[in-house]
Amino acid sequence: MPIIEVKNLYKIFGSSPKQVIPLLEKGESKSSILKKYKHGIGVNKASFQVEKGEIFVVMGLSGSGKSTLLRCLNRLIEPSSGEVYIDGEDITKIDVVNLREVRRKKIAMVFQNFALLPHKTVQENVAFGLEIQGVKFEERMDKALKMLELVGLKGYANVKPKELSGGMQQRVGLARALATDAQILLMDEAFSALDPLIRKDMQNELLSLQSKMKKTIVFITHDLDEALRIGDRIAIMKDGTIVQIGTSEEILHNPANDYVREFTQNVNRTKIVSAASIMRFAESITLEKAGLRTAAKKMNDLGISSLFVTDKENVLLGAVTIDEVSRMLREQKGDLREIIDKDVCTVEPDASIDLIITEFLKSKYPIAVVDSDNKLEGIVFKSTVLSGIAGEGGGEHDA
Repeated sequence: MPIIEVKNLYKIFGSSPKQVIPLLEKGESKSSILKKYKHGIGVNKASFQVEKGEIFVVMGLSGSGKSTLLRCLNRLIEPSSGEVYIDGEDITKIDVVNLREVRRKKIAMVFQNFALLPHKTVQENVAFGLEIQGVKFEERMDKALKMLELVGLKGYANVKPKELSGGMQQRVGLARALATDAQILLMDEAFSALDPLIRKDMQNELLSLQSKMKKTIVFITHDLDEALRIGDRIAIMKDGTIVQIGTSEEILHNPANDYVREFTQNVNRTKIVSAASIMRFAESITLEKAGLRTAAKKMNDLGISSLFVTDKENVLLGAVTIDEVSRMLREQKGDLREIIDKDVCTVEPDASIDLIITEFLKSKYPIAVVDSDNKLEGIVFKSTVLSGIAGEGGGEHDA
């Protein structure tokens, strides 16, 4: 069961939101409803699920409804209609007392403007959520120290927020959210106020922390590069509507419409597209079943100059070339093992094009894609790398 499930969620700003929903269902636009009925559309029939331990990014331009959607997840903004399940419980139907408990124990929030208390020390700020929960003084202060160390702020416990840089203040905000042991982190444009270098550091910090803590994170951003970098899946919003949900590669390779296509056209694909998405079927021969003539025939039939060799378990052993195979045949030698070149470059399926290009600079062959057991999964050719950068389908063999 997903830890967050949203069903047919609407948020409409105005005096009669319930009367506007049927108009939206009939296809009337956000701008038309604002003009004719003086109601603003925050969220329009949003439905999605977030799995436990997932970073789910919601992105869109200003006014797309992404921050409104986030605030509906903990009812900082009351939905007009729809259901929001947190750990199986529909929080749109619970009373204020139980909602307060959900906010205290299950959901923590990290804001763009840090939202630190200026009169409290860094340690006291981190402990503040625990103080609200009624945790004893010594216990919460000890927990705060541990969280500060976790986010790289050991030694800053007794300073005031104004003495810290923007990036350090955001780390305090993140430590405060983590201190409550909430299952879910809601992060609203958390890094948008930071300069680019600090922002990238914070993205790295978040990914590093996530690898250890496995939180469920809903992250709001207007920056596609940020979304692609940190998101396990991404929801793209326009005019209150979710227009596409998918992984980075699904969105880059199969944009749902022109709006998404425009978003993705200037993305640096070399850092996003992986070997798994551009690799081709692994044309190879099995050592136990093949000899020189089999290798020569296969290369001639395919019009390629080299061929990978595996054992019967599909473990990669190396490569042979048409020149070496031809030489062995001329000399009437029969053992393929003698000419297997073990000096082949390999990458794992999640390797980026950036890494693959680096491997090509030192490789005599196409790049072999292997799993953690060195089993051959696919082959990347130079032409497929170029196609991946361009966002197109793969090219022909160019071995």
